[in-house]
Amino acid sequence: MQPNDALAALWRQAGMPAASLSHVRLTGAEPVLPSSFAVGTAAQTSIAASAAAAAELWRVRTGRAQQVRVAMRDAAIEFRSERYLRVNGAPLGEHTDKIHALYRCGDGRWVRIHANLPHHRDGVLALLGCAHDKAAVTKALEGWKAEDLETAASERGLVVTAMRTFAEWDRHPQGQAAARLPALSIEQIGEAPPLALGQGQRPLSGLRVLDLTRIIAGPVCGRTLAAHGADVLLVTAAHLPSVEVLVIDSGRGKLTTQIDLREQAGRAALAGLVQDAHVFVQGYRPGGLGGRGFSPEQVATLRPGIVYVTLSAYGHLGPWAGRRGFDSLVQTASGFNAAEAEAAGSAKPLAMPCQTLDHGSGYLMAFGALAALHRRATIGGSWHVRVSLAGTGTWLRTLGRVANGLACPDPKFADVQDRLEECESGFGKLTGVREAAELSETPPRWVLPSVPLGTHPPRWPA
Repeated sequence: MQPNDALAALWRQAGMPAASLSHVRLTGAEPVLPSSFAVGTAAQTSIAASAAAAAELWRVRTGRAQQVRVAMRDAAIEFRSERYLRVNGAPLGEHTDKIHALYRCGDGRWVRIHANLPHHRDGVLALLGCAHDKAAVTKALEGWKAEDLETAASERGLVVTAMRTFAEWDRHPQGQAAARLPALSIEQIGEAPPLALGQGQRPLSGLRVLDLTRIIAGPVCGRTLAAHGADVLLVTAAHLPSVEVLVIDSGRGKLTTQIDLREQAGRAALAGLVQDAHVFVQGYRPGGLGGRGFSPEQVATLRPGIVYVTLSAYGHLGPWAGRRGFDSLVQTASGFNAAEAEAAGSAKPLAMPCQTLDHGSGYLMAFGALAALHRRATIGGSWHVRVSLAGTGTWLRTLGRVANGLACPDPKFADVQDRLEECESGFGKLTGVREAAELSETPPRWVLPSVPLGTHPPRWPA
C-alpha cells in the first residue's frame, strides 16, 4: 500500500475531515530499514496521522491551516529513537536481561521469554525451576512443549509466547479476533458539551494529559502530545519497575510524579488530577485500573468530556484479551518473526529492525487521542480510544511486503547525525532523535527535559 493511501485510510477510520489531508506531504520510499515489512510506511503514516491531527486542532483553534511534511527516512529513525539515545555522549549500555531470548523447547518449537522486568524474570525461573543462566534455561526447556509453556506462563501472569507462522496465527482464536481489530477505535462513552480551546501558541496549549504508561508504546503517545504543546504528567509509582533508557528517551516534554494506587490517598490524588485533565492514557493490564476506580466509564463520570486512551497487548476481543504482552512477544506469537526469517532464508526466528508494534501503537494512540479531542472540541462528548499491539500488527500486514527490503543498510548512530538534537536533562546532556514531523506554523518541540521518575509533585502546573 502506498503511504498516502495508508494515511487516508487511517484518517477516514478516525472520522477526520478529508480536506485536511490536502496540507500533508509525504516523501521518500521503501526500503528505509532492513525488513521485508513496510516498516517505513508504518512509521511515516502513523507519525503523519498524529501530526496532521495536531494541525487540524490548530485550524479549529485559530482558523488557520498549516503544512505538514514527513519524510519516510526521518520517521523510520524516530521509530528507533531509543537506539540512538546518548547521555553525556555515551550509550546507556545493555538493558536486556541475560535470559531474555528465543529458545527451542523439547517439541522443537521456538518460544520467546521476556525477562527484562525483574518480576517477569523471577517468575519464569521459578516456573522452570532453574538458575538465572541461559544454559540452565535452555536445559530446562527440553522438558517443555512450546504452547504448554506459553499457557503455564500466562496463568502466572508472565510473558512467554510460542512462535507461530501467519497461517498458524490466522487459525488461532486470538488471531481470528485480532483480524477484526482496527488500527484504532474511537467510541463515545459519555455526554459533555463541546470544549472551547481558546487562545494558545501551539495546537495543544492548555490541554492536560495524564500518562499512566511504561516501556515504549504508551510513553511515545505522551511524548508526542507533549511535542504539540500539551501539559503531560507521567504518573508512576516507586514499586513499579522501569527501564532507564526508555524513561529518558520517552520522558522528554513531561512532568513526572509518583502515586501509589494501592493506597486510598494515592487514588484520591489521581482522582483530583483527573478532574482537571483532558486526556487519560493508560497501559495497565486489562481491567487493572477498573479495580482502582479508573475504568473508562468511571473516569468519564468523574471528568465528563475526558478522552480515555487504552493500550493493550492483544486487544479487547478474544481469549487473550486479558493477557499481558510486549512488542517482541506479539511479533513472535502473531507470525512476524517467522515471516521475516522466511524472507531472510534464516532457520532462526528474525525480529523486525525496530519495535514496530510499540512505536506504531504509540503514534496511533496519539492520533486517536487527537481525533477524539477534535470531536470533543466540535461536538462534545467523552471518548474512549482503543489501540493494541496485535491490532497494530494486523494493520502492518495490510501495508504489504517490501521486495529486497532486507538488503537495506541498517542505519547506525553515525548515519543519523542530521536527525539528532542535544539538550540538558535531569540525567546529563541528552542526545536524542527529534520529531520527524514538520509543521509550518507550530513545529513540534519539547519544552521540558527528561528528568528522573517522581521529580514533580502530583499537581498540574499553574
